[in-house]
Amino acid sequence: MIEIRALAPGCWRVWRELRLAALAEAPAAFTSRLADWGNAAEARWRERLAIPGSVNFVALLDGTPAGMASGLPGPDGTPRLSTMWVSPAGRGKGVGDRLVQAVAQWAGQQGAAELRLTVAEGNDKAAALYRRNGFTDTGEPAGPPDGTRTARVMVKQRQRHVPARAETRPGGNMPLALP
Repeated sequence: MIEIRALAPGCWRVWRELRLAALAEAPAAFTSRLADWGNAAEARWRERLAIPGSVNFVALLDGTPAGMASGLPGPDGTPRLSTMWVSPAGRGKGVGDRLVQAVAQWAGQQGAAELRLTVAEGNDKAAALYRRNGFTDTGEPAGPPDGTRTARVMVKQRQRHVPARAETRPGGNMPLALP
């Protein structure tokens, strides 16, 4: 069974566990590096989960954390899907689809007309996941300013939807209780 939960900053340990695993297992997929986060203090992890206007999801597969994804406000106000990763144990079981759908739903609740993301060149499995969930390649290149890696921008057009009542706390996070 797959369960998707939004994290509050107090659940930083769960996020840290998944994020460090992601950076170790798939370093080419991210602009951040394991060395950047490996010894990060609790305050830095909490700050990451408390970015204004963001939401951070974890996927639990049979009760075990198996993936993560964030919805972040973009510089131009367009929300973006970021920090997406599924553990090897969760791949091929629908975990990635559920995480993408959770972020897309969040973007719709923000009233966004589109949701954007960047995917590293050569990360064909991730690109296929995004295409399967309605994203198209914009043809725009992306990547870190140092030009060490290349990525491409993908976008999902959305119908605007504003809910009658917001289900999230300020900052877009809801608490998660995990053992």
